[in-house]
Amino acid sequence: MDDPYHNNVTKQGTGGGEYTYTQEGGGGGQDGYPYQADYPPQEEDARSDATEGADDDEQMYEGEYQGVPHPDEIKEARRAARLEARRKARQAAQQEEEEDNLPEQYETLMEDCGHGRFQWMLFAVLGLALMADGVDGFVVGFVLPSAEKDMCISNSDKGMLGLLVYVAMMVGALVWGGLSDKMGRRKCLIYVLSIDLVFSFLSCFAQGYGFFLFFRICSGFGIGGSIPIVYTYFTEFLQMDKRGEHLSWLCMFWMLGGLYASFTAWGIIPHYGWGFAIGTEIQIHSWRLFIFVCLFPALAALIGVIFMPESPRFLLEAARHDEAWMVLRRVHDTNWKAKGEPERVFTATNIKTPQTEEDDFIEIQSDTGTAFQRWTVRHMTMLQQVMANIMSLSAAELRLQGLFLLIVWFCLAFSYHGLGVWFPDMIKYMQYEEYESKVRVFHRERVERFHFNFSLVNQIHREGEYIHDKFANIEIKSVKFEDSLFENCYFEDVRSTNTFFENCTIKNTVFYNTDLWEEKFKDCKMENTTFLHPKKGCHLNFLEENDIVIYMVSFLGSLAVLPGNILSALFMDKIGRIRIIGGSMLASAACTFLLLLSFSQGAVICWQCLFYGTSVAAWNGLQVISVELYPSAKRGTAFGILNGICKFAAILASFIFAKFIGITKIVPIFLAFASLVCGGLVALKLPETREKILQ
Repeated sequence: MDDPYHNNVTKQGTGGGEYTYTQEGGGGGQDGYPYQADYPPQEEDARSDATEGADDDEQMYEGEYQGVPHPDEIKEARRAARLEARRKARQAAQQEEEEDNLPEQYETLMEDCGHGRFQWMLFAVLGLALMADGVDGFVVGFVLPSAEKDMCISNSDKGMLGLLVYVAMMVGALVWGGLSDKMGRRKCLIYVLSIDLVFSFLSCFAQGYGFFLFFRICSGFGIGGSIPIVYTYFTEFLQMDKRGEHLSWLCMFWMLGGLYASFTAWGIIPHYGWGFAIGTEIQIHSWRLFIFVCLFPALAALIGVIFMPESPRFLLEAARHDEAWMVLRRVHDTNWKAKGEPERVFTATNIKTPQTEEDDFIEIQSDTGTAFQRWTVRHMTMLQQVMANIMSLSAAELRLQGLFLLIVWFCLAFSYHGLGVWFPDMIKYMQYEEYESKVRVFHRERVERFHFNFSLVNQIHREGEYIHDKFANIEIKSVKFEDSLFENCYFEDVRSTNTFFENCTIKNTVFYNTDLWEEKFKDCKMENTTFLHPKKGCHLNFLEENDIVIYMVSFLGSLAVLPGNILSALFMDKIGRIRIIGGSMLASAACTFLLLLSFSQGAVICWQCLFYGTSVAAWNGLQVISVELYPSAKRGTAFGILNGICKFAAILASFIFAKFIGITKIVPIFLAFASLVCGGLVALKLPETREKILQ
């Protein structure tokens, strides 16, 4: 019996091989009407191209005319989508499991390679790079007293030089730290050292302040990236039980950089006779030779790095499996051959590599773009990747511990570099006070027809009268003439330092071949006064500008960290990074109170050495934990940011602490104490990483 609710679809053929579908209704009484009869019948030229030329026996789905997929096709597509989703889920789970095993696998490989000759060679090379950074930190401070006289640098420009160099180092740490995660540790370190060498060398010959400033800024931008790269690079060649100790030994090279800079400055800069001239325009004084000698550690490091391989951990992160295997084999063979076991074979054959996204670089074809365009696109894209890497550091699992680590870096750098400025400036101020206390004052003296053939030093002459006097071939140092009369006097071959004439009357007087010029006379009245062959501009006086006490202070301060370095290296893996950092910072905070007893230059030097020796352990622990806390793909970027924060804190502290020299000791000491206590307590909240496998 027919079902009145059942519709039968039948086929009717037409003359041209076209097909229409009619519907029979069991109880509707209608037959032969087209499907979707509400629409007018299609014209022949408007019918689907897919139906033209079809066989008479082929049955078509009526929805094809409207582009509606067949229900079977929909089911098949859904089934394929479910299968693809399951496949991706299984692949993601497998990838996550493999990536979880990557750190353990790499640690096993490093243990198989052993620790020996290769790591010690790399230790020496990277130590020289770290030493170069330490040297650069002292160069500007040592040459500035001579450079400001040689190039007529004003006080404002002098302060700007130190500030901009540190800003360049801060930017360099951020940029090169990020690039090392994309370009490689070795390649970036070569760039860093090359930039430092080239521009430091050029600064030796810069005769004007503008060029000298530019070259030192470029040099600072280069060497500023060395610390993040060096620690990241060396860490990835060490196994877990060696990291803390050997990274702490590596920190000693920064101390050696300070010793090298202090010793060479002490031995070179005061020797004016060691300079020479190139033609008539370029004068190479001894302070420029000092800058040249300071290039040697960077040059030696660059030569060594060229012969070192890339970090295998970076190569694995970049999916360069074969290169990583070759490097690991080289490490293995070098170490075991040196230990007398050359027969040992590197057995690793299947090294898992992390799944990485395809390279995002956009390559412009040679026929559609120039080589410069391709270079520009590559490097702009690389910078975008670096910025994305920096932004990704704010992930939830790293946010809190990263904030704690940043606070500790800032607090330690603020106190350390702030007091690092305060110590030498305080010594200079004490020297100045002592000098001022010995000044001799002459009031209303009258000197007539006298030949001054001896130096005048640290004197004040008020309301004096000098008639028919001769000043010949002498030095006038730290002398002030106030409201005095010079009449019919003769000055010849006079050298002056910090000497001024204020409100004086000078009549019928001749100045021949002296450096007494306009800037030396303030509100003076000149009557028939003659200046012959004056020595205009700035002139070096090495006896005045190069106090060996400053070199000795820097040398002793650098040497004082040696015991702290040794102790931190020996106990870093035994008592842990956190206790080293927290204990060192809190002990350093206690040492700051001793600065209240700084009543002499000797006491300041003593407390400086004690503070440096105590705080160096915190620096070592902080640098170790910084490279262990972050994954390999972001290790250089994170360390660069932290080191950039360190440079920023140093700039801020230098500005603040210098303001209180000669005013009060309480404020700088309190700021240093509060900063160290805050940083030490926060450090105790950091996670311990001495048994942590590099992620």
